[in-house]
Amino acid sequence: MSSPLMKSNRILVWFRNDLRLHDNEMLVEAIAKSEAILPVYFFDPRHFDETGFHRSSVLRTKFLLESVADLRRSFQRLGGDLLIIHGLPEDHIAGLVEQYAITEVYHHREVAPAETRVSANVEDRLWKIEVNLKHFIGHTLYNKEDLPFPIKDIPDVFTQFRKKTERDAIVKACFDIPLEINFVSSEEWGSLPSLDELYGSVVPEHDVQAAGLSGGEQEGLKHLDDLLRPDSSIYIKVSARNADPSGYISQLSPWLSLGCLSPRMVYWAVKAAEERFGNNTNFTNLILGLFKRDYFRFMFKKHGAPYLEGTTPVMGKDDALLDASFEQWKKGETGHAQVDGYMKSLAETGYLSNYGRVLAATFLVHVLKYDWMKGAAHFEEHLVDYTAASNWGNWKCIADSVSGLKSKNGFDVDKYLKILNIPAVA
Repeated sequence: MSSPLMKSNRILVWFRNDLRLHDNEMLVEAIAKSEAILPVYFFDPRHFDETGFHRSSVLRTKFLLESVADLRRSFQRLGGDLLIIHGLPEDHIAGLVEQYAITEVYHHREVAPAETRVSANVEDRLWKIEVNLKHFIGHTLYNKEDLPFPIKDIPDVFTQFRKKTERDAIVKACFDIPLEINFVSSEEWGSLPSLDELYGSVVPEHDVQAAGLSGGEQEGLKHLDDLLRPDSSIYIKVSARNADPSGYISQLSPWLSLGCLSPRMVYWAVKAAEERFGNNTNFTNLILGLFKRDYFRFMFKKHGAPYLEGTTPVMGKDDALLDASFEQWKKGETGHAQVDGYMKSLAETGYLSNYGRVLAATFLVHVLKYDWMKGAAHFEEHLVDYTAASNWGNWKCIADSVSGLKSKNGFDVDKYLKILNIPAVA
């Protein structure tokens, strides 16, 4: 008979966009509070089905497969494994709880509507069998309780959010990587699905080597380390491919989007590099990017789905002509060389610099006068680094802006129309 002090519970750790061992509070707490954990990853068919709420490009799916495989290898090195299931989380978790005698389920909470709906569905199923779903927030630089204001009072203006948070809040230290884990035993851990299995044998044609990025925590940490060297050539290499006039593209976002890299890990790595090499524009931009990720996530947390409401798409009169223009925009056949170059780069590599995203979105919304939500959905499908809050939030900021007036978040339509060599229009 076990001692009253002995742990007797088993925790299912449901991995989503948190595919790492470093700085993972959810994993650390699950290990500390259980006798054994069962790590699980679901390949949700809705991410790959044309009729679902996500349609992932082959490039993003390839990056995801590599990231899940890397997490599995990390657990295998610790004597365990990662249970991989191809199916809806809400259809399987209750059964796993009963099969493996699970006492609690841990997961990271998301903020966008489709993702939160999945969590709610799972929570409903678990509630019926009286098992708790514990929520963690590990996707931001700052936890909500660390902010200098309650969620309902977060400034809607980005610069106000950044300045007050940077001044009055502290970025916490990272959680250590677990060195020992007790795993629930399983006879079958599941296999990593193929592209054919995920797309139902109808794999979209694509050169899966085009992006030149490999997924996983180890690749992300290596990229970050290479990026912060004073002699790094990464900036020049990726800038040439994306033709960004700033000369700066870190390309950390794909690993951040799947949680292969923790925002806090990136922050403290940049701060350590500043101590060694001094500050520079690249380091400043990296930190700024982390603040923007936080801002958009907290905007969704504050406003929920209505955050995307209130922006009426500016549409012309000829819907058929507009739809044809939208198809040309997607294919990079608008006749505008700069925009076409960016859109073809997106299709080929699954990546665009922020500058390229802003120009392409400005052209669609303020030149072609097309529905910004359809443009955001196209980016959602193709970006390797797709994150719901950042993608939809950035598009909304551009769509909210009016020619002749700078938006509350500093977006200047006329500035980008001038870059596109297009006269400002009222």
